[in-house]
Amino acid sequence: MKNIFKSIAIAVTVLGFSNVSFAQATATASASANIITPISIAKTVDMNFGNVAVSATIAGTAVLAPAGTRTTGGAGGVTLPATTGTVSAASFDVAGQASYTYAITLPSSTTITDGASHTMTVDNFTSVPATTGTLSGSGTQTLNVGATLNVSAGQASGTYTNATGVPVTVNYN
Repeated sequence: MKNIFKSIAIAVTVLGFSNVSFAQATATASASANIITPISIAKTVDMNFGNVAVSATIAGTAVLAPAGTRTTGGAGGVTLPATTGTVSAASFDVAGQASYTYAITLPSSTTITDGASHTMTVDNFTSVPATTGTLSGSGTQTLNVGATLNVSAGQASGTYTNATGVPVTVNYN
């Protein structure tokens, strides 16, 4: 009887340390990645509303289209003189992976100043392409940006600029 218990104990011990499993299977998968060209944006032309004349008593706006043309708006307090000065929409070169689409984020507004205490707000930014662009087969596209210049009645004369620039962001879709 002792031999039977001894044999059973040895068999249980041997089977307990056995790592044979009949309900197990293994498969392998490969891993891969495709690194694409990073998207980039570079300014080629600054935004410039050109020469703007203002009424002493009525505020108004100068609207600069992405195509670089100007119109007036608001209550009529702004006129655009025949001597236009430098007029240009902002222009950017976007580059990245050929034929990819990207989203465009424009600022909500920015403030420009004459360096003293006089300021104007630039807002209502628009672009061409508008909200989504598509890079060409060579991976490039030009992005043009316009906006609205808000001019107060009696706005002080001078050259107005902003130190922070006009941030335009692009991201792959």
